Amino acid sequence: MIRVKIELSYDGSDFHGWQIQSNAVSVQGTVKEALRELFGEEVPTAGCSRTDAGVHAKYFVCHADLPRAFPWEKFPLAVNALLPDSIAVLRASPAPEGFHARFSCKGKTYRYRIYNERIRDPFEEKRAYFFPRPLSAEAMHQSAQAFVGEHDFAAFMASGSEVTDTVRTVYAASVERRGSVVEFSVTGNGFLYNMVRIMAGTLISEQMGKLSRSIPEIISLRDRTLAGITVPPQGLYLEKVFY
Repeated sequence: MIRVKIELSYDGSDFHGWQIQSNAVSVQGTVKEALRELFGEEVPTAGCSRTDAGVHAKYFVCHADLPRAFPWEKFPLAVNALLPDSIAVLRASPAPEGFHARFSCKGKTYRYRIYNERIRDPFEEKRAYFFPRPLSAEAMHQSAQAFVGEHDFAAFMASGSEVTDTVRTVYAASVERRGSVVEFSVTGNGFLYNMVRIMAGTLISEQMGKLSRSIPEIISLRDRTLAGITVPPQGLYLEKVFY
Protein backbone atom coordinates (compact mmCIF):
# COMPACT_ATOMS: atom_id res chain seq x y z
CA MET A 1 0.00 0.00 0.00
CA ILE A 2 1.17 3.52 -0.82
CA ARG A 3 -0.49 6.35 1.09
CA VAL A 4 -1.04 9.40 -1.10
CA LYS A 5 -2.06 12.90 -0.09
CA ILE A 6 -4.74 14.18 -2.47
CA GLU A 7 -5.63 17.87 -2.67
CA LEU A 8 -8.98 18.61 -4.26
CA SER A 9 -11.74 21.15 -4.69
CA TYR A 10 -15.48 20.63 -5.02
CA ASP A 11 -18.84 22.31 -5.42
CA GLY A 12 -20.97 20.64 -2.76
CA SER A 13 -24.36 21.60 -4.23
CA ASP A 14 -25.18 18.11 -5.49
CA PHE A 15 -23.64 16.16 -2.62
CA HIS A 16 -24.69 15.19 0.89
CA GLY A 17 -21.32 16.23 2.28
CA TRP A 18 -17.96 14.50 2.16
CA GLN A 19 -18.72 11.43 4.28
CA ILE A 20 -19.98 8.26 2.62
CA GLN A 21 -23.67 7.59 3.29
CA SER A 22 -25.62 4.49 2.37
CA ASN A 23 -28.61 6.36 0.95
CA ALA A 24 -27.12 9.53 -0.53
CA VAL A 25 -24.45 10.72 -2.98
CA SER A 26 -21.31 11.92 -1.18
CA VAL A 27 -18.02 13.43 -2.32
CA GLN A 28 -16.06 10.63 -0.67
CA GLY A 29 -18.16 7.95 -2.34
CA THR A 30 -17.71 9.61 -5.72
CA VAL A 31 -13.93 9.91 -5.28
CA LYS A 32 -13.68 6.29 -4.11
CA GLU A 33 -15.61 5.09 -7.14
CA ALA A 34 -13.20 6.97 -9.46
CA LEU A 35 -10.20 5.43 -7.68
CA ARG A 36 -11.77 1.96 -7.82
CA GLU A 37 -12.25 2.36 -11.57
CA LEU A 38 -8.68 3.59 -12.03
CA PHE A 39 -6.99 0.86 -9.94
CA GLY A 40 -9.47 -1.97 -10.41
CA GLU A 41 -10.04 -2.50 -6.69
CA GLU A 42 -11.34 -0.75 -3.57
CA VAL A 43 -9.10 2.09 -2.37
CA PRO A 44 -9.46 3.15 1.30
CA THR A 45 -9.78 6.93 1.76
CA ALA A 46 -10.17 9.42 4.61
CA GLY A 47 -10.88 13.15 4.51
CA CYS A 48 -9.68 16.10 6.56
CA SER A 49 -13.21 17.06 7.54
CA ARG A 50 -16.86 16.08 7.31
CA THR A 51 -18.59 18.80 5.34
CA ASP A 52 -22.39 19.01 5.49
CA ALA A 53 -24.74 18.62 2.54
CA GLY A 54 -24.45 21.62 0.23
CA VAL A 55 -21.17 22.89 1.72
CA HIS A 56 -18.31 23.63 -0.69
CA ALA A 57 -14.54 23.18 -0.48
CA LYS A 58 -12.14 25.43 -2.34
CA TYR A 59 -9.39 23.32 -0.81
CA PHE A 60 -9.82 19.89 0.74
CA VAL A 61 -7.34 17.16 1.64
CA CYS A 62 -7.89 13.42 1.75
CA HIS A 63 -5.52 10.49 1.82
CA ALA A 64 -5.87 7.25 -0.08
CA ASP A 65 -4.05 3.95 0.31
CA LEU A 66 -3.20 2.96 -3.24
CA PRO A 67 -2.37 -0.62 -4.22
CA ARG A 68 0.57 0.56 -6.33
CA ALA A 69 2.52 3.66 -7.33
CA PHE A 70 1.29 6.02 -10.02
CA PRO A 71 3.03 8.88 -11.90
CA TRP A 72 2.03 11.69 -9.56
CA GLU A 73 2.07 14.43 -12.19
CA LYS A 74 -0.47 12.41 -14.21
CA PHE A 75 -2.61 11.40 -11.23
CA PRO A 76 -4.91 14.49 -11.20
CA LEU A 77 -5.73 14.17 -14.90
CA ALA A 78 -6.33 10.43 -14.63
CA VAL A 79 -8.72 10.75 -11.68
CA ASN A 80 -10.44 13.89 -12.97
CA ALA A 81 -11.33 12.06 -16.19
CA LEU A 82 -13.45 9.75 -14.00
CA LEU A 83 -14.98 12.45 -11.77
CA PRO A 84 -17.97 14.75 -12.36
CA ASP A 85 -17.25 18.38 -13.23
CA SER A 86 -18.14 19.42 -9.66
CA ILE A 87 -15.01 17.72 -8.20
CA ALA A 88 -11.40 18.30 -9.25
CA VAL A 89 -8.20 16.75 -7.96
CA LEU A 90 -5.62 19.56 -7.85
CA ARG A 91 -2.46 17.71 -6.79
CA ALA A 92 -1.31 14.36 -5.44
CA SER A 93 1.92 13.35 -3.72
CA PRO A 94 3.25 10.53 -1.53
CA ALA A 95 2.14 11.23 2.06
CA PRO A 96 4.74 11.74 4.79
CA GLU A 97 5.26 8.90 7.26
CA GLY A 98 2.30 8.62 9.64
CA PHE A 99 0.20 11.14 7.72
CA HIS A 100 -3.56 11.09 8.24
CA ALA A 101 -5.74 13.64 6.46
CA ARG A 102 -7.90 14.24 9.53
CA PHE A 103 -5.70 13.55 12.55
CA SER A 104 -2.57 15.28 11.20
CA CYS A 105 -4.52 18.48 10.52
CA LYS A 106 -3.41 21.50 12.61
CA GLY A 107 -6.13 23.94 11.59
CA LYS A 108 -8.58 25.14 8.96
CA THR A 109 -9.93 28.34 7.45
CA TYR A 110 -13.61 28.62 6.57
CA ARG A 111 -15.38 31.37 4.67
CA TYR A 112 -19.09 32.15 4.73
CA ARG A 113 -20.60 34.20 1.87
CA ILE A 114 -23.74 36.30 2.31
CA TYR A 115 -25.37 37.80 -0.78
CA ASN A 116 -26.59 41.08 0.66
CA GLU A 117 -28.90 42.80 -1.82
CA ARG A 118 -32.62 43.59 -1.91
CA ILE A 119 -33.15 41.36 -4.98
CA ARG A 120 -31.80 37.82 -5.08
CA ASP A 121 -29.30 36.70 -7.71
CA PRO A 122 -30.14 33.27 -9.19
CA PHE A 123 -26.44 32.69 -9.96
CA GLU A 124 -25.67 32.95 -6.23
CA GLU A 125 -28.53 30.66 -5.21
CA LYS A 126 -26.29 27.67 -4.42
CA ARG A 127 -23.15 29.67 -3.66
CA ALA A 128 -24.20 32.17 -0.99
CA TYR A 129 -26.89 32.89 1.62
CA PHE A 130 -29.32 35.49 0.32
CA PHE A 131 -30.03 38.09 3.01
CA PRO A 132 -31.96 41.17 1.77
CA ARG A 133 -31.70 43.48 4.81
CA PRO A 134 -28.69 45.83 4.98
CA LEU A 135 -25.62 44.57 6.83
CA SER A 136 -22.62 46.55 8.09
CA ALA A 137 -19.48 44.56 7.37
CA GLU A 138 -17.49 46.96 9.55
CA ALA A 139 -19.69 46.40 12.61
CA MET A 140 -19.76 42.65 12.01
CA HIS A 141 -15.96 42.61 11.78
CA GLN A 142 -15.66 44.33 15.16
CA SER A 143 -18.08 41.88 16.75
CA ALA A 144 -16.27 38.90 15.21
CA GLN A 145 -13.11 39.74 17.17
CA ALA A 146 -14.85 38.32 20.26
CA PHE A 147 -14.42 34.86 18.72
CA VAL A 148 -10.61 35.16 18.61
CA GLY A 149 -8.72 33.23 21.29
CA GLU A 150 -9.21 30.00 23.19
CA HIS A 151 -12.83 29.68 24.31
CA ASP A 152 -15.45 27.12 25.18
CA PHE A 153 -17.69 27.36 22.10
CA ALA A 154 -20.53 25.18 23.44
CA ALA A 155 -23.02 27.96 22.56
CA PHE A 156 -21.93 27.67 18.92
CA MET A 157 -22.43 23.93 18.50
CA ALA A 158 -25.56 22.37 17.02
CA SER A 159 -27.63 20.25 19.37
CA GLY A 160 -27.26 16.51 18.93
CA SER A 161 -23.47 16.52 18.69
CA GLU A 162 -21.74 13.92 20.85
CA VAL A 163 -18.60 16.04 21.29
CA THR A 164 -17.82 16.67 24.97
CA ASP A 165 -14.69 18.85 24.64
CA THR A 166 -16.03 22.10 23.22
CA VAL A 167 -12.90 24.23 23.75
CA ARG A 168 -11.38 25.49 20.51
CA THR A 169 -8.87 28.18 19.55
CA VAL A 170 -9.75 30.74 16.90
CA TYR A 171 -6.64 32.41 15.47
CA ALA A 172 -8.31 35.03 13.28
CA ALA A 173 -11.77 36.23 12.30
CA SER A 174 -12.74 38.90 9.80
CA VAL A 175 -15.72 40.28 7.89
CA GLU A 176 -15.36 42.13 4.58
CA ARG A 177 -17.73 43.42 1.94
CA ARG A 178 -16.87 42.59 -1.65
CA GLY A 179 -19.50 44.35 -3.74
CA SER A 180 -22.83 42.67 -3.04
CA VAL A 181 -21.27 39.92 -0.94
CA VAL A 182 -20.38 40.07 2.76
CA GLU A 183 -17.75 37.45 3.66
CA PHE A 184 -17.03 36.10 7.12
CA SER A 185 -13.68 34.26 7.40
CA VAL A 186 -12.45 32.36 10.43
CA THR A 187 -9.30 30.34 11.09
CA GLY A 188 -8.96 27.95 14.02
CA ASN A 189 -7.43 24.72 15.27
CA GLY A 190 -10.78 22.95 14.95
CA PHE A 191 -14.50 23.58 14.66
CA LEU A 192 -17.58 22.08 16.28
CA TYR A 193 -20.63 20.83 14.40
CA ASN A 194 -22.20 23.83 12.59
CA MET A 195 -19.91 26.19 14.54
CA VAL A 196 -19.04 28.49 11.63
CA ARG A 197 -22.65 28.65 10.43
CA ILE A 198 -23.82 29.57 13.94
CA MET A 199 -21.06 32.19 14.25
CA ALA A 200 -22.16 33.78 10.97
CA GLY A 201 -25.80 33.58 12.01
CA THR A 202 -25.00 35.21 15.35
CA LEU A 203 -23.27 38.14 13.64
CA ILE A 204 -26.36 38.59 11.43
CA SER A 205 -28.75 38.24 14.37
CA GLU A 206 -26.81 40.91 16.26
CA GLN A 207 -27.14 43.26 13.28
CA MET A 208 -30.91 42.71 13.35
CA GLY A 209 -31.07 43.45 17.09
CA LYS A 210 -32.19 39.92 17.91
CA LEU A 211 -29.54 39.00 20.50
CA SER A 212 -30.34 39.42 24.18
CA ARG A 213 -26.65 39.16 25.17
CA SER A 214 -23.34 40.30 23.72
CA ILE A 215 -21.19 37.75 21.92
CA PRO A 216 -18.62 37.59 24.78
CA GLU A 217 -21.49 36.90 27.20
CA ILE A 218 -22.92 34.21 24.93
CA ILE A 219 -19.54 32.51 24.81
CA SER A 220 -19.13 32.61 28.59
CA LEU A 221 -22.68 31.35 29.29
CA ARG A 222 -22.26 28.37 26.91
CA ASP A 223 -25.97 28.47 26.03
CA ARG A 224 -26.90 27.65 22.41
CA THR A 225 -30.32 29.33 22.79
CA LEU A 226 -28.63 32.70 23.29
CA ALA A 227 -26.66 32.57 20.03
CA GLY A 228 -28.09 33.40 16.62
CA ILE A 229 -29.55 31.38 13.78
CA THR A 230 -27.75 28.58 11.96
CA VAL A 231 -27.37 29.99 8.47
CA PRO A 232 -27.86 27.56 5.54
CA PRO A 233 -25.00 25.46 4.13
CA GLN A 234 -24.66 26.85 0.60
CA GLY A 235 -22.70 29.91 1.78
CA LEU A 236 -20.01 27.88 3.55
CA TYR A 237 -16.61 27.09 2.01
CA LEU A 238 -13.63 25.23 3.40
CA GLU A 239 -10.80 27.50 2.23
CA LYS A 240 -7.55 26.17 3.69
CA VAL A 241 -6.27 23.17 5.62
CA PHE A 242 -3.03 23.40 7.63
CA TYR A 243 -0.60 20.58 8.44
